[in-house]
Amino acid sequence: MKVCVLASGSKGNSAYVETENTKSLIDIGMSCAYIEKSLKNIGVNPNDIERIFITHTHNDHIGGLRVFLKKHPVTVYLTEKMLNELDFDIENVCFIDKQEVIDDLNVKVIKTSHDVADSNGYILTEKDKSLVYITDTGYINLKNYHILKNRDFYILESNHDIKMLMEGSYPYHLKQRILGDKGHLSNKDSAYYLSQFASEKTKHIILAHLSEENNSPETALNTYKEAFEKAGKVVPEVIVAKQKESTELIEV
Repeated sequence: MKVCVLASGSKGNSAYVETENTKSLIDIGMSCAYIEKSLKNIGVNPNDIERIFITHTHNDHIGGLRVFLKKHPVTVYLTEKMLNELDFDIENVCFIDKQEVIDDLNVKVIKTSHDVADSNGYILTEKDKSLVYITDTGYINLKNYHILKNRDFYILESNHDIKMLMEGSYPYHLKQRILGDKGHLSNKDSAYYLSQFASEKTKHIILAHLSEENNSPETALNTYKEAFEKAGKVVPEVIVAKQKESTELIEV
């Protein structure tokens, strides 16, 4: 399995996942032109993308979907509730609510908690290698801990530093939304979750969806180091995803 975060942040999110037989995107919140260019930069022909997994329907996760589908007739995987939130039609749709096996890719849905009709996180597995992808959630349900543990690769939201958020310029109602159960994971919560989930098997962590105003890469990384040290675990390789710059193509 190969993974690349093409963009991550409040202005747009997308990731590329490749297995031996499949090439997929998770979300497409940047423009079609940006996605095409980013894919070509890592040696991937946009015409080879076969499917897009949607986490939820906020514009920073589907903003490029309509145009991309006009040029590239891929299958879109989402839930019926998500489809009903869209203001445009999709020709090739596959509803995914629990688990799906697609060629050599096993896809398991993790329900997340966000202020939309429905939202998904995903565990993608090829043979014995697995990726957890979770962004835009106020919390991770305890019932999912056991299936989130001991994975090879985690891409997890680390949206804000609580102190920076509360002292920042956002209006009070927006601060409460971000901090709520249907908002976003703070550095502290995200670091705690990963310190519980990660194991010696875990080789890569990417911190995603960082707020430009209420966070910084250094703050997020320091929070992670503290959480892992407190849990008595060695910190694996940690990368902070950027808004308009792709990560390297990482082989799991």
